[in-house]
Amino acid sequence: MASEKVETVIAGNYVEMEREEGDSKSSNKSKISSFFWHGGSVYDAWFSCASNQVAQVLLTLPYSFSQLGMLSGILFQLFYGLMGSWTAYLISILYVEYRTRKEREKVDFRNHVIQWFEVLDGLLGKHWRNLGLFFNCTFLLFGSVIQLIACASNIYYINDNLDKRTWTYIFGACCATTVFIPSFHNYRIWSFLGLMMTSYTAWYLTVASLLHGQIEGVKHSGPTKMVLYFTGATNILYTFGGHAVTVEIMHAMWKPQKFKLIYLVATLYVLTLTLPSASAVYWAFGDMLLTHSNALSLLPRNGFRDTAVILMLIHQFITFGFACTPLYFVWEKFIGVHNTKSIFKRALARLPVVIPIWFLAIIFPFFGPINSTVGSLLVSFTVYIIPALAHMITFAPAAARENAVERPPKRLGGWAGLYGMNVFVVVWVLIVGFGFGGWASMLNFIQQVNTFGVFTKCYQCPPHKA
Repeated sequence: MASEKVETVIAGNYVEMEREEGDSKSSNKSKISSFFWHGGSVYDAWFSCASNQVAQVLLTLPYSFSQLGMLSGILFQLFYGLMGSWTAYLISILYVEYRTRKEREKVDFRNHVIQWFEVLDGLLGKHWRNLGLFFNCTFLLFGSVIQLIACASNIYYINDNLDKRTWTYIFGACCATTVFIPSFHNYRIWSFLGLMMTSYTAWYLTVASLLHGQIEGVKHSGPTKMVLYFTGATNILYTFGGHAVTVEIMHAMWKPQKFKLIYLVATLYVLTLTLPSASAVYWAFGDMLLTHSNALSLLPRNGFRDTAVILMLIHQFITFGFACTPLYFVWEKFIGVHNTKSIFKRALARLPVVIPIWFLAIIFPFFGPINSTVGSLLVSFTVYIIPALAHMITFAPAAARENAVERPPKRLGGWAGLYGMNVFVVVWVLIVGFGFGGWASMLNFIQQVNTFGVFTKCYQCPPHKA
Protein backbone atom coordinates (compact mmCIF):
# COMPACT_ATOMS: atom_id res chain seq x y z
CA MET A 1 0.00 0.00 0.00
CA ALA A 2 2.89 2.36 0.81
CA SER A 3 4.40 1.69 -2.61
CA GLU A 4 1.10 2.65 -4.28
CA LYS A 5 1.11 5.91 -2.36
CA VAL A 6 4.46 7.07 -3.70
CA GLU A 7 4.72 5.47 -7.07
CA THR A 8 3.46 8.64 -8.80
CA VAL A 9 6.34 10.66 -7.40
CA ILE A 10 9.10 11.07 -9.95
CA ALA A 11 12.48 12.25 -8.68
CA GLY A 12 13.12 15.91 -9.33
CA ASN A 13 9.83 16.55 -11.13
CA TYR A 14 7.78 17.47 -8.04
CA VAL A 15 4.76 15.59 -9.37
CA GLU A 16 2.99 15.68 -6.02
CA MET A 17 2.99 19.49 -5.97
CA GLU A 18 1.69 19.71 -9.52
CA ARG A 19 -0.99 17.17 -8.68
CA GLU A 20 -2.05 19.28 -5.70
CA GLU A 21 -2.45 22.21 -8.06
CA GLY A 22 -4.64 20.18 -10.33
CA ASP A 23 -6.64 18.87 -7.41
CA SER A 24 -7.31 22.37 -6.16
CA LYS A 25 -8.64 23.39 -9.56
CA SER A 26 -10.99 20.45 -9.82
CA SER A 27 -12.28 20.65 -6.25
CA ASN A 28 -15.70 21.91 -5.24
CA LYS A 29 -14.26 25.10 -3.81
CA SER A 30 -15.29 28.22 -5.64
CA LYS A 31 -12.89 29.69 -8.15
CA ILE A 32 -12.91 32.97 -6.26
CA SER A 33 -11.79 31.26 -3.06
CA SER A 34 -9.00 29.46 -4.91
CA PHE A 35 -7.91 32.68 -6.58
CA PHE A 36 -7.49 34.54 -3.29
CA TRP A 37 -6.42 31.68 -1.03
CA HIS A 38 -4.50 28.97 -2.88
CA GLY A 39 -1.32 30.26 -4.51
CA GLY A 40 1.78 28.48 -5.76
CA SER A 41 2.90 30.24 -8.93
CA VAL A 42 6.14 32.06 -9.71
CA TYR A 43 4.25 35.33 -9.22
CA ASP A 44 3.04 34.26 -5.78
CA ALA A 45 6.62 33.48 -4.78
CA TRP A 46 7.80 36.87 -6.10
CA PHE A 47 5.14 38.76 -4.16
CA SER A 48 5.95 36.75 -1.03
CA CYS A 49 9.69 37.48 -1.29
CA ALA A 50 9.27 41.19 -2.07
CA SER A 51 6.54 41.74 0.52
CA ASN A 52 8.47 39.92 3.23
CA GLN A 53 11.73 41.70 2.45
CA VAL A 54 10.62 45.29 2.88
CA ALA A 55 8.37 45.44 5.94
CA GLN A 56 8.86 47.82 8.88
CA VAL A 57 12.55 48.13 8.02
CA LEU A 58 11.43 50.64 5.39
CA LEU A 59 10.78 53.05 8.26
CA THR A 60 14.21 52.55 9.87
CA LEU A 61 16.40 52.89 6.77
CA PRO A 62 16.47 56.73 7.00
CA TYR A 63 17.73 56.23 10.57
CA SER A 64 20.49 54.02 9.13
CA PHE A 65 21.35 56.71 6.58
CA SER A 66 21.82 59.22 9.41
CA GLN A 67 24.34 56.80 10.95
CA LEU A 68 26.10 55.91 7.70
CA GLY A 69 25.85 59.06 5.60
CA MET A 70 24.16 59.26 2.20
CA LEU A 71 26.87 57.63 0.06
CA SER A 72 27.53 54.68 2.37
CA GLY A 73 23.80 54.16 2.84
CA ILE A 74 23.21 53.83 -0.89
CA LEU A 75 26.27 51.64 -1.50
CA PHE A 76 25.44 49.26 1.38
CA GLN A 77 21.90 48.82 0.09
CA LEU A 78 23.15 47.87 -3.37
CA PHE A 79 25.89 45.64 -1.97
CA TYR A 80 23.78 43.75 0.56
CA GLY A 81 20.90 43.51 -1.90
CA LEU A 82 23.12 41.59 -4.33
CA MET A 83 24.69 39.52 -1.55
CA GLY A 84 21.27 38.59 -0.17
CA SER A 85 20.11 37.55 -3.64
CA TRP A 86 23.20 35.37 -4.01
CA THR A 87 22.67 33.44 -0.78
CA ALA A 88 18.94 33.06 -1.54
CA TYR A 89 20.05 31.46 -4.83
CA LEU A 90 22.33 29.08 -2.87
CA ILE A 91 19.46 28.11 -0.57
CA SER A 92 17.27 27.36 -3.58
CA ILE A 93 19.98 25.14 -5.07
CA LEU A 94 20.36 23.20 -1.82
CA TYR A 95 16.59 22.76 -1.55
CA VAL A 96 16.35 21.33 -5.06
CA GLU A 97 19.31 19.02 -4.38
CA TYR A 98 17.81 17.76 -1.11
CA ARG A 99 14.34 17.25 -2.49
CA THR A 100 15.54 15.45 -5.59
CA ARG A 101 17.70 13.07 -3.54
CA LYS A 102 14.78 12.31 -1.23
CA GLU A 103 12.36 11.70 -4.07
CA ARG A 104 14.81 9.25 -5.61
CA GLU A 105 14.44 7.41 -2.31
CA LYS A 106 10.62 7.49 -2.82
CA VAL A 107 9.98 9.99 0.01
CA ASP A 108 6.56 11.67 -0.28
CA PHE A 109 6.19 15.34 0.75
CA ARG A 110 2.48 15.78 0.08
CA ASN A 111 1.61 16.26 3.76
CA HIS A 112 4.93 17.68 4.89
CA VAL A 113 6.44 21.17 4.53
CA ILE A 114 10.21 20.99 3.97
CA GLN A 115 12.19 23.46 6.07
CA TRP A 116 15.76 24.76 6.01
CA PHE A 117 16.97 22.70 8.98
CA GLU A 118 15.69 19.54 7.25
CA VAL A 119 17.61 20.42 4.09
CA LEU A 120 20.77 20.79 6.19
CA ASP A 121 20.03 17.53 7.97
CA GLY A 122 19.53 15.60 4.73
CA LEU A 123 22.63 17.00 3.04
CA LEU A 124 25.09 17.49 5.91
CA GLY A 125 23.86 15.67 9.03
CA LYS A 126 22.40 16.37 12.45
CA HIS A 127 25.01 18.89 13.64
CA TRP A 128 24.22 21.18 10.73
CA ARG A 129 20.51 20.56 11.34
CA ASN A 130 20.86 21.74 14.94
CA LEU A 131 22.89 24.78 13.88
CA GLY A 132 20.33 25.74 11.24
CA LEU A 133 17.43 25.13 13.61
CA PHE A 134 18.92 27.32 16.35
CA PHE A 135 19.79 30.31 14.17
CA ASN A 136 16.70 30.15 11.98
CA CYS A 137 14.23 29.80 14.84
CA THR A 138 15.92 32.49 16.93
CA PHE A 139 16.00 34.91 14.00
CA LEU A 140 12.35 34.28 13.12
CA LEU A 141 11.40 34.65 16.78
CA PHE A 142 12.99 38.10 17.00
CA GLY A 143 11.76 38.96 13.50
CA SER A 144 8.25 38.44 14.83
CA VAL A 145 9.10 40.50 17.92
CA ILE A 146 10.20 43.36 15.69
CA GLN A 147 6.86 43.34 13.86
CA LEU A 148 4.96 43.73 17.13
CA ILE A 149 7.23 46.58 18.22
CA ALA A 150 6.69 48.25 14.85
CA CYS A 151 2.90 47.94 15.16
CA ALA A 152 2.92 49.73 18.51
CA SER A 153 5.39 52.35 17.28
CA ASN A 154 3.28 53.17 14.22
CA ILE A 155 -0.21 53.25 15.74
CA TYR A 156 1.03 55.67 18.39
CA TYR A 157 1.39 58.35 15.70
CA ILE A 158 -2.36 58.14 15.03
CA ASN A 159 -3.61 57.57 18.56
CA ASP A 160 -1.37 58.53 21.47
CA ASN A 161 -4.09 58.12 24.10
CA LEU A 162 -2.50 54.76 24.86
CA ASP A 163 1.23 54.25 25.39
CA LYS A 164 3.22 51.99 23.07
CA ARG A 165 3.40 49.16 25.60
CA THR A 166 -0.39 48.99 25.80
CA TRP A 167 -0.60 48.98 22.00
CA THR A 168 1.85 46.06 22.02
CA TYR A 169 -0.56 44.10 24.24
CA ILE A 170 -3.39 44.79 21.79
CA PHE A 171 -1.47 43.96 18.62
CA GLY A 172 -0.02 40.83 20.19
CA ALA A 173 -3.56 39.52 20.49
CA CYS A 174 -4.36 40.58 16.91
CA CYS A 175 -1.25 38.93 15.45
CA ALA A 176 -2.03 35.71 17.30
CA THR A 177 -4.82 35.16 14.74
CA THR A 178 -2.15 34.18 12.19
CA VAL A 179 -2.26 30.71 13.75
CA PHE A 180 -5.29 30.07 11.52
CA ILE A 181 -3.34 30.55 8.24
CA PRO A 182 -2.20 27.00 7.34
CA SER A 183 0.84 27.62 5.09
CA PHE A 184 2.47 29.91 2.55
CA HIS A 185 0.03 28.60 -0.07
CA ASN A 186 -2.55 30.75 1.66
CA TYR A 187 -0.75 34.08 1.59
CA ARG A 188 -1.55 34.84 -2.06
CA ILE A 189 -3.79 37.88 -1.58
CA TRP A 190 -1.93 39.00 1.55
CA SER A 191 1.45 39.07 -0.22
CA PHE A 192 0.00 41.09 -3.09
CA LEU A 193 -1.69 43.59 -0.78
CA GLY A 194 1.38 43.78 1.45
CA LEU A 195 3.62 44.87 -1.38
CA MET A 196 1.09 47.47 -2.54
CA MET A 197 1.01 48.83 1.01
CA THR A 198 4.77 49.19 1.35
CA SER A 199 4.96 50.69 -2.16
CA TYR A 200 2.51 53.39 -1.11
CA THR A 201 4.38 54.04 2.14
CA ALA A 202 7.76 54.25 0.41
CA TRP A 203 6.56 56.76 -2.16
CA TYR A 204 4.68 58.69 0.51
CA LEU A 205 7.94 59.03 2.49
CA THR A 206 9.75 60.16 -0.66
CA VAL A 207 7.21 62.72 -1.87
CA ALA A 208 6.29 64.03 1.59
CA SER A 209 9.96 64.60 2.45
CA LEU A 210 10.66 66.41 -0.81
CA LEU A 211 7.57 68.62 -0.40
CA HIS A 212 8.43 69.29 3.23
CA GLY A 213 11.91 70.40 2.25
CA GLN A 214 14.94 70.58 4.48
CA ILE A 215 14.44 71.65 8.07
CA GLU A 216 16.09 74.86 9.18
CA GLY A 217 19.77 74.33 9.90
CA VAL A 218 19.70 70.73 8.68
CA LYS A 219 22.96 68.83 9.21
CA HIS A 220 24.18 65.68 7.49
CA SER A 221 27.19 64.90 9.66
CA GLY A 222 27.16 61.08 9.36
CA PRO A 223 29.24 59.05 9.69
CA THR A 224 30.64 60.40 12.96
CA LYS A 225 31.25 57.30 15.08
CA MET A 226 32.25 53.74 14.27
CA VAL A 227 29.54 52.42 16.58
CA LEU A 228 26.84 54.25 14.66
CA TYR A 229 28.38 53.42 11.29
CA PHE A 230 28.39 49.65 11.79
CA THR A 231 25.00 49.74 13.53
CA GLY A 232 23.52 51.32 10.41
CA ALA A 233 25.34 48.86 8.15
CA THR A 234 23.95 45.84 10.01
CA ASN A 235 20.42 47.25 9.82
CA ILE A 236 20.83 47.15 6.03
CA LEU A 237 22.28 43.64 6.32
CA TYR A 238 19.04 42.78 8.12
CA THR A 239 16.97 44.49 5.40
CA PHE A 240 18.16 42.12 2.69
CA GLY A 241 18.28 39.07 4.94
CA GLY A 242 14.59 38.29 4.78
CA HIS A 243 15.12 34.91 3.11
CA ALA A 244 14.99 32.89 6.31
CA VAL A 245 11.65 31.71 4.93
CA THR A 246 12.96 30.94 1.42
CA VAL A 247 12.60 27.16 1.74
CA GLU A 248 9.00 27.41 2.94
CA ILE A 249 8.14 29.81 0.08
CA MET A 250 9.78 27.45 -2.43
CA HIS A 251 7.93 24.46 -1.03
CA ALA A 252 4.64 26.33 -1.54
CA MET A 253 5.40 26.65 -5.27
CA TRP A 254 3.98 24.23 -7.83
CA LYS A 255 7.38 24.14 -9.54
CA PRO A 256 10.06 25.11 -6.97
CA GLN A 257 12.90 24.66 -9.46
CA LYS A 258 11.78 27.95 -11.07
CA PHE A 259 12.66 29.93 -7.93
CA LYS A 260 16.32 30.65 -8.83
CA LEU A 261 16.12 34.34 -9.82
CA ILE A 262 12.90 35.29 -8.04
CA TYR A 263 14.66 36.74 -5.02
CA LEU A 264 16.97 38.85 -7.20
CA VAL A 265 14.06 40.32 -9.16
CA ALA A 266 12.22 40.96 -5.88
CA THR A 267 15.31 42.74 -4.51
CA LEU A 268 15.59 44.97 -7.57
CA TYR A 269 11.99 46.08 -7.05
CA VAL A 270 12.57 46.62 -3.33
CA LEU A 271 15.54 48.88 -4.13
CA THR A 272 13.19 51.14 -6.12
CA LEU A 273 11.32 51.66 -2.83
CA THR A 274 14.11 51.84 -0.26
CA LEU A 275 16.69 53.99 -2.04
CA PRO A 276 14.41 56.97 -2.89
CA SER A 277 12.56 56.95 0.44
CA ALA A 278 15.62 56.67 2.70
CA SER A 279 17.55 59.26 0.66
CA ALA A 280 14.69 61.77 0.61
CA VAL A 281 13.91 61.53 4.34
CA TYR A 282 17.60 61.84 5.26
CA TRP A 283 17.99 64.81 2.89
CA ALA A 284 15.06 66.57 4.56
CA PHE A 285 15.76 65.85 8.23
CA GLY A 286 19.45 64.94 8.47
CA ASP A 287 20.80 64.31 11.97
CA MET A 288 17.33 64.56 13.56
CA LEU A 289 16.90 60.93 12.50
CA LEU A 290 19.54 59.84 15.00
CA THR A 291 16.91 60.24 17.75
CA HIS A 292 13.91 59.30 15.59
CA SER A 293 14.36 55.73 14.41
CA ASN A 294 10.83 55.63 12.91
CA ALA A 295 10.75 57.96 9.89
CA LEU A 296 7.00 58.54 10.22
CA SER A 297 7.57 60.38 13.51
CA LEU A 298 9.14 63.37 11.71
CA LEU A 299 6.52 63.97 9.03
CA PRO A 300 3.50 66.20 9.71
CA ARG A 301 0.27 64.44 10.51
CA ASN A 302 -2.28 64.47 7.71
CA GLY A 303 -4.48 62.04 5.81
CA PHE A 304 -1.61 60.72 3.69
CA ARG A 305 0.54 59.97 6.73
CA ASP A 306 -2.33 58.33 8.58
CA THR A 307 -3.00 56.17 5.51
CA ALA A 308 0.67 55.13 5.45
CA VAL A 309 0.52 54.23 9.15
CA ILE A 310 -2.63 52.13 8.73
CA LEU A 311 -1.26 50.34 5.66
CA MET A 312 2.00 49.56 7.45
CA LEU A 313 0.06 48.20 10.41
CA ILE A 314 -1.78 45.78 8.15
CA HIS A 315 1.45 44.85 6.42
CA GLN A 316 3.21 44.20 9.71
CA PHE A 317 0.40 41.81 10.62
CA ILE A 318 1.11 39.99 7.34
CA THR A 319 4.87 39.98 7.95
CA PHE A 320 4.32 38.69 11.47
CA GLY A 321 2.58 35.72 9.87
CA PHE A 322 5.45 35.26 7.42
CA ALA A 323 8.01 35.16 10.22
CA CYS A 324 5.90 33.03 12.54
CA THR A 325 4.65 30.39 10.11
CA PRO A 326 8.00 28.51 9.92
CA LEU A 327 8.06 28.57 13.74
CA TYR A 328 4.55 27.13 13.74
CA PHE A 329 5.73 24.31 11.46
CA VAL A 330 8.69 23.50 13.70
CA TRP A 331 6.45 23.42 16.79
CA GLU A 332 3.85 21.27 15.00
CA LYS A 333 6.52 18.75 14.06
CA PHE A 334 7.89 18.75 17.60
CA ILE A 335 4.53 17.94 19.20
CA GLY A 336 3.39 15.64 16.36
CA VAL A 337 0.45 17.53 14.83
CA HIS A 338 2.03 18.69 11.56
CA ASN A 339 0.18 16.15 9.43
CA THR A 340 -3.29 16.77 10.84
CA LYS A 341 -5.80 18.26 8.42
CA SER A 342 -7.82 20.09 11.06
CA ILE A 343 -7.05 23.82 10.87
CA PHE A 344 -8.56 24.34 14.33
CA LYS A 345 -6.35 21.70 15.98
CA ARG A 346 -3.24 23.13 14.33
CA ALA A 347 -4.21 26.67 15.35
CA LEU A 348 -4.72 25.62 18.95
CA ALA A 349 -1.36 23.81 18.96
CA ARG A 350 0.40 26.91 17.56
CA LEU A 351 -0.72 29.39 20.22
CA PRO A 352 2.20 28.71 22.65
CA VAL A 353 4.60 30.03 19.97
CA VAL A 354 3.06 33.52 20.14
CA ILE A 355 3.47 33.95 23.92
CA PRO A 356 7.29 34.38 24.12
CA ILE A 357 7.17 36.72 21.10
CA TRP A 358 4.59 38.89 22.84
CA PHE A 359 6.65 38.92 26.04
CA LEU A 360 9.94 39.88 24.34
CA ALA A 361 8.28 42.74 22.43
CA ILE A 362 7.18 44.20 25.77
CA ILE A 363 10.63 43.80 27.37
CA PHE A 364 12.71 45.31 24.51
CA PRO A 365 10.56 47.80 22.55
CA PHE A 366 13.59 49.47 20.91
CA PHE A 367 12.42 50.22 17.39
CA GLY A 368 15.51 50.52 15.16
CA PRO A 369 18.36 49.35 17.41
CA ILE A 370 16.87 45.86 17.74
CA ASN A 371 16.94 45.50 13.93
CA SER A 372 20.70 46.03 13.88
CA THR A 373 21.28 43.65 16.79
CA VAL A 374 19.24 40.88 15.16
CA GLY A 375 20.99 41.59 11.85
CA SER A 376 24.50 41.23 13.22
CA LEU A 377 24.05 38.32 15.61
CA LEU A 378 21.43 36.21 13.81
CA VAL A 379 20.88 37.24 10.19
CA SER A 380 24.62 37.16 9.50
CA PHE A 381 24.70 33.41 10.19
CA THR A 382 21.17 32.41 9.26
CA VAL A 383 21.00 33.74 5.74
CA TYR A 384 24.59 34.53 4.75
CA ILE A 385 27.30 32.44 6.42
CA ILE A 386 25.49 29.10 6.92
CA PRO A 387 24.05 28.86 3.36
CA ALA A 388 27.44 29.70 1.79
CA LEU A 389 29.32 27.19 3.97
CA ALA A 390 26.64 24.53 3.50
CA HIS A 391 26.79 24.87 -0.27
CA MET A 392 30.58 24.58 -0.34
CA ILE A 393 30.65 21.51 1.92
CA THR A 394 27.74 19.79 0.16
CA PHE A 395 29.48 19.98 -3.20
CA ALA A 396 33.05 19.55 -1.98
CA PRO A 397 33.22 15.86 -3.12
CA ALA A 398 33.87 15.46 -6.85
CA ALA A 399 30.98 12.98 -7.08
CA ALA A 400 28.55 15.53 -5.62
CA ARG A 401 29.59 18.12 -8.18
CA GLU A 402 29.36 15.59 -10.99
CA ASN A 403 25.85 14.49 -10.01
CA ALA A 404 24.54 17.92 -8.94
CA VAL A 405 20.97 18.62 -10.00
CA GLU A 406 21.76 22.32 -10.54
CA ARG A 407 25.23 23.21 -11.80
CA PRO A 408 26.66 26.75 -11.59
CA PRO A 409 26.36 28.78 -14.81
CA LYS A 410 29.55 29.10 -16.83
CA ARG A 411 29.23 32.89 -16.84
CA LEU A 412 29.85 32.79 -13.07
CA GLY A 413 33.08 30.91 -13.58
CA GLY A 414 31.70 27.44 -12.92
CA TRP A 415 32.47 25.75 -9.62
CA ALA A 416 35.64 27.79 -9.04
CA GLY A 417 33.77 31.08 -9.44
CA LEU A 418 30.99 29.87 -7.18
CA TYR A 419 33.40 28.84 -4.44
CA GLY A 420 35.19 32.18 -4.74
CA MET A 421 31.92 34.06 -4.25
CA ASN A 422 31.00 31.90 -1.26
CA VAL A 423 34.35 32.41 0.45
CA PHE A 424 34.01 36.18 -0.01
CA VAL A 425 30.49 36.15 1.51
CA VAL A 426 31.61 34.12 4.53
CA VAL A 427 34.69 36.25 5.25
CA TRP A 428 32.96 39.61 4.70
CA VAL A 429 29.88 38.85 6.80
CA LEU A 430 31.91 37.18 9.54
CA ILE A 431 34.25 40.17 9.93
CA VAL A 432 32.09 43.16 8.99
CA GLY A 433 28.57 41.92 9.72
CA PHE A 434 29.05 39.73 12.77
CA GLY A 435 32.33 41.14 14.11
CA PHE A 436 32.17 44.93 13.77
CA GLY A 437 28.40 44.92 13.37
CA GLY A 438 27.84 42.78 16.45
CA TRP A 439 30.13 44.97 18.52
CA ALA A 440 28.45 48.21 17.41
CA SER A 441 24.88 46.90 17.61
CA MET A 442 25.29 45.46 21.09
CA LEU A 443 26.82 48.71 22.38
CA ASN A 444 23.93 50.67 20.89
CA PHE A 445 21.36 48.22 22.24
CA ILE A 446 22.87 48.30 25.75
CA GLN A 447 22.80 52.09 25.61
CA GLN A 448 19.06 51.99 24.86
CA VAL A 449 18.47 49.63 27.80
CA ASN A 450 20.50 51.89 30.11
CA THR A 451 18.69 55.00 28.87
CA PHE A 452 15.11 53.77 28.72
CA GLY A 453 15.18 50.55 30.78
CA VAL A 454 13.41 47.29 29.98
CA PHE A 455 9.59 47.19 29.89
CA THR A 456 9.62 50.91 29.00
CA LYS A 457 6.09 52.20 28.48
CA CYS A 458 6.81 54.51 25.56
CA TYR A 459 10.14 54.30 23.70
CA GLN A 460 11.17 57.60 22.02
CA CYS A 461 7.76 59.13 22.64
CA PRO A 462 7.39 62.93 22.51
CA PRO A 463 5.94 64.62 25.62
CA HIS A 464 2.23 63.81 25.78
CA LYS A 465 -0.03 66.81 25.23
CA ALA A 466 -2.95 66.96 27.60
